[in-house]
Amino acid sequence: MTAYRSPALDLPGAVPAPEGSPDEGVPWHYGDPHAEQRALASGVATGVDLSHRGVVAVSGPDRLSWLHSLTTQHLEALRTGESTTALILSPHGHVEHELHLADDGDTTWITTEPGTAADLVAYLDSMRFMLRVEVREAGAEWAVVWQPVREPDPGRVTWLVPADVAGAGVTDAGSDRGGDAAKYVDHRPGVLVGREVLVPREDLPAALGAQPAGTWALEALRVAAAVPRLGHETDHRTLPHEVGWIGPAVHLSKGCYRGQEAVARVHNLGSPPRRLVLLHLDGGPETLPAHGDPVLLGEREVGWVASAARHFELGPIATAVVKRNADPGADLVVRTSSGDIAAAQEPVILVR
Repeated sequence: MTAYRSPALDLPGAVPAPEGSPDEGVPWHYGDPHAEQRALASGVATGVDLSHRGVVAVSGPDRLSWLHSLTTQHLEALRTGESTTALILSPHGHVEHELHLADDGDTTWITTEPGTAADLVAYLDSMRFMLRVEVREAGAEWAVVWQPVREPDPGRVTWLVPADVAGAGVTDAGSDRGGDAAKYVDHRPGVLVGREVLVPREDLPAALGAQPAGTWALEALRVAAAVPRLGHETDHRTLPHEVGWIGPAVHLSKGCYRGQEAVARVHNLGSPPRRLVLLHLDGGPETLPAHGDPVLLGEREVGWVASAARHFELGPIATAVVKRNADPGADLVVRTSSGDIAAAQEPVILVR
């Protein structure tokens, strides 16, 4: 199968993401990643090519009630022009898919991590039964563009970053006996302001605007805000509570869905076994840690690196998933193939 290659790679200065990168096939940067970060953070940059993301279209009069029954989000009352985030969980409550959803009145549009759309469509098709819904992959027609804007584009299907992540309020996620989502995250280490818009594939280069930025810049801002990304801050055992998805992506008082019992049990009766942290890496390492590199407290392995980046203000940083009982005030060490890197941890998920 031919690897994906965005037409935006033909834009002046475009440098492709490294081979094997989860963002392979789209521009990594256009020559100055730190300047592109500043432009994104200030809202000056005009677009980031995310055309490698999957796009799934769900149509039919039963689409919202059906998706409501399958996902962690309260979708029955999603209004035309609104967007939200949802998860599909395993029967044991582990995260399998993250969905960015927006409804245009006739179709619910979903964008997904690169390479996951086919599996999502297969699962949704297996759950259709006799309902009036149709599911199809639409990535051949539509491409995703990120823009550092916090309002819908009136002419395009738009998914907005959740209010909690953008520093614009709190997602209404209800509560249960264990309380509301504030028990997991009382504040975030940073904010990530932005939206995804769907554009016809033939319009992609023009939609990126006059000052595009690469995925290197967007990833650095995402890591600084400790926003989880499927396959980066997650593994096959990830519970939504561990990475801050209770609230933005999980509604606590909606009806049943696959994995709901596990979500409620952890929320009402216990604490998640692991927690997300932001690591401030010491000494300006020449090589950033890789995904999966072990994180140590003393000589004891307590977790693993999720995503690493060079931030234009914070320097080298990384998200990590560590054991809940690891001392939140202790300095940690990241063990890489090039040597150990000292790291100060900034908790994201509260320790209770």
